[in-house]
Amino acid sequence: MNQTVTGSALEQKINAGDAVFGVVGLGYVGLPLIVAMAERSGSRCIGFDISEKNVQKINSGTSHIGDISDAELTPLVQKGLIEATVDFSRTAGCDVMVICVPTPLNAHGEPDVSHMVSAANDIAPYLKSDILVVLESTTYPGTTEEVLLPLIEGETLKLGNNLFVAFSPERVDPGNETWKITNTPKVVGGVDERSTELATLFYSKFIDTVVPVSTARAAELSKLFENIFRGVNIALVNELAQLCERMDIDIWEVIDAAKTKPFGFMPFYPGPGLGGHCIPIDPFYLSWKAREYDFHTQFIELAGRINEDMPYYVARRLMDALNTQGKALNGARILALGVAYKADIDDMRESPAMSVIARIEEKGAQVRYHDPHVPQYTQDGKKVHSVDLTAEELQSADAVIVLSGHSNVDYRLVAEQSSLILDTRNVFGASAPSSVIKL
Repeated sequence: MNQTVTGSALEQKINAGDAVFGVVGLGYVGLPLIVAMAERSGSRCIGFDISEKNVQKINSGTSHIGDISDAELTPLVQKGLIEATVDFSRTAGCDVMVICVPTPLNAHGEPDVSHMVSAANDIAPYLKSDILVVLESTTYPGTTEEVLLPLIEGETLKLGNNLFVAFSPERVDPGNETWKITNTPKVVGGVDERSTELATLFYSKFIDTVVPVSTARAAELSKLFENIFRGVNIALVNELAQLCERMDIDIWEVIDAAKTKPFGFMPFYPGPGLGGHCIPIDPFYLSWKAREYDFHTQFIELAGRINEDMPYYVARRLMDALNTQGKALNGARILALGVAYKADIDDMRESPAMSVIARIEEKGAQVRYHDPHVPQYTQDGKKVHSVDLTAEELQSADAVIVLSGHSNVDYRLVAEQSSLILDTRNVFGASAPSSVIKL
């Protein structure tokens, strides 16, 4: 078949609104994606997940993630535009399949693409002719072409003929009320030119701006570059924060002054460490891949070491602050404000707050926490519950440590009732009371 006309039937179905879209993985990336697909394109969408519990919740119109409300999900389920299933044979009814599964690091700090491999193997037996498969899971350059493609291509499906494969990195920012799926520009790169064209067409049906690049490898690296850029700059400001503490200079004041420059500067802020599923993990995908080319990504590795040390640094700061009051961290009662990895969300993935809590508990501290977004979490098989933020709770604490910076915490009460506060998020700003020690 002539290359210029391959995929024409799929193209016509997408344009006509007759295509059925499938999403594998209905978590922080997949559920917002399928909601955007259904709402904007009006196409029927099938979500696939291995969690029977999550599938049942979605089919009842109940969201299990904070970024999607029941009010957004329920009408789409009721209209038949979204259906969730654990039955991967339903892939046979889909014209486009998007894979949105976790890609963590393993115990050795190496890429773990096992979830992606499992997803590909689950859908491969049921893929029909003239199908577009897109990977959104963050990974190293070459994964789409070298790992995913061989798993789904076979005797009946051939790339560039009746199989089209692309990579489009997810850009989900949990809790961001300004930039959502539909108005965040979408990078797309196909394994071949026709795959790029069809993937670009698909995403344009529900995303405002689609940015095609020449290859899937370029798209894969673009996502890593975005997060490496942030990780390196956060490491820089974390290192400067430690220097400023020794020099008795307020790092937050320095940043506020520097960002008044209208060009050539972008503010980054220190904190207790890196959290979320992207910045602490993604850079090391490239470090691992670079070793195949006898290349060492020194900036990435140095930034990783600095950022990974921040929970230890915070624990040391807390210990020093208690010492100035004649108290030891061992046996101290500590109240942690926030366990989510950033402000105003319930996402605890890779949360630096948990690393800080672990460090100070190792030193013998008794830690309780308050988080209005995380009422409880499980650690070592036991449930840990958030305590109410009361004057009594604050007064009984030898120190309070701000770890997440949620906006719906009563910091005025915290300031009034606490004898010692370590503020790692600058929630008290320039007008912080004398009881506050900044990071």
